[in-house]
Amino acid sequence: MKNDVPRGEPITMPTVTIEEAQNKLTELIHRLTPGEEVVITENDRPVARLIPVPIVRQRPPRPRPPVTGVPKAGRYEGRLVVPDDFKEPLDEMREYMG
Repeated sequence: MKNDVPRGEPITMPTVTIEEAQNKLTELIHRLTPGEEVVITENDRPVARLIPVPIVRQRPPRPRPPVTGVPKAGRYEGRLVVPDDFKEPLDEMREYMG
């Protein structure tokens, strides 16, 4: 595999022949790093590229809220007061309600 690049120079892709790729496929795959690719050649012509699959990080599952049980009817009796005119239009809306 060719990839002797001095620092500061543009990065060139390593190339291997198709025969080398067949013989060293496992090694080539394990040596790939994110953003790197290997060009496979046949008769000095590029025929394929070997690229790593991007790493997808999964978020941890969201914690479930605590189970508090079923609300009981009448639990808030006396704490919540609904005024008698609850269903009546607001003063601001009377002219529109006609």
